[in-house]
Amino acid sequence: MTDSAETMVQFKGIFKRFDKVVAVEKIDLDIEKGSLVTLLGPSGCGKTTLLRMIAGLETPTEGDIFVKGVRINDVPIHKRNLGMIFQNYALFPHKTIYDNIAFGLKYRNVRKEDIEKRVTRALEMVRLPGVEERFPAQLSGGQQQRIALARAIVIEPDVLLMDEPLSALDENLREEMRQEIDNLQQILGVTTIFVTHDQREALSMSDKIVVMKDGRKLQEGPPEEVYSTPENHFVADFLGHSNFLDGEVTGRQDDRTVVTLKNGQEILSADPRYFQVGESVEIVVRAQNFRIVSREHLQPDAGANCFFGRVKNRSYMGGEIRYVVATDHGRDLHVISMADAGTYRTGQEVALQTHATDCRILGRNSS
Repeated sequence: MTDSAETMVQFKGIFKRFDKVVAVEKIDLDIEKGSLVTLLGPSGCGKTTLLRMIAGLETPTEGDIFVKGVRINDVPIHKRNLGMIFQNYALFPHKTIYDNIAFGLKYRNVRKEDIEKRVTRALEMVRLPGVEERFPAQLSGGQQQRIALARAIVIEPDVLLMDEPLSALDENLREEMRQEIDNLQQILGVTTIFVTHDQREALSMSDKIVVMKDGRKLQEGPPEEVYSTPENHFVADFLGHSNFLDGEVTGRQDDRTVVTLKNGQEILSADPRYFQVGESVEIVVRAQNFRIVSREHLQPDAGANCFFGRVKNRSYMGGEIRYVVATDHGRDLHVISMADAGTYRTGQEVALQTHATDCRILGRNSS
């Protein structure tokens, strides 16, 4: 992202209704110039509708959209200077790769010799030089997605819009294209809005993540912030593998909050926010933030919360192992441990430790 804090795209009070169905509800969002912002959420949360409104494919029921400070609600699609990449590539099957990429330039009255230079440069940037005379059907899915990317950037758009562009690719190609898009976006410095339901894509690529649910914006911020300090249950659950423990605030211990779980166990949390004694809350612990050890090798740690139980299930995932541990109090906890930290068999008695700094508190009235 550039050092400039200049706003490139602005959504003000955006509301979208299809008949009686509310698709987007009062969205306010600023997107800085040169940044990559991801709209993240499950199917039907309104993220694609929001993208289609800036593209001009849908019209807001209420509110205004600005690009470079200019209101674009009534600006025709072809005058918005936006590049868009779809899930299904949307290439013209009867046109050559050259004509697919050059399509937007021809409608902008770019000179023929300049078109040739820009198409050649775009193909070089997506690492597919020399395929100008081929047709889309002669390319693999990953190559077609690169051509779609070249077609979007060749017009030098003010904003690049991407709607689930990697979902049709297999896992290896997705990882490769994810890095490709990230690198290219940084090189070009083009403001990019990326729509996905894949948390890994959002975490690995974004300058800012906007988590959406039921047409509403639940939280926005840098990936590290949204992941580490979720503001509500949905964000904590959707973004990462989380454990939720119901309890009640029962006091303070130095600068830490004491939460008593329903089974009577006290948990210490270093969450800096203030919660009143007697308030019903839930503790969030990421699966990666549990340290798993055998009971006989447990070392006392005054700063850690501890749970005891037996390994109920284990899944080897290559570099990591995922455990389900049935605790002595009857609750299952999910743990993700690095494979080189040791392995524990099903049925083995273990202890789980997590520090107060890794225990996030959520109010029971959070979404």
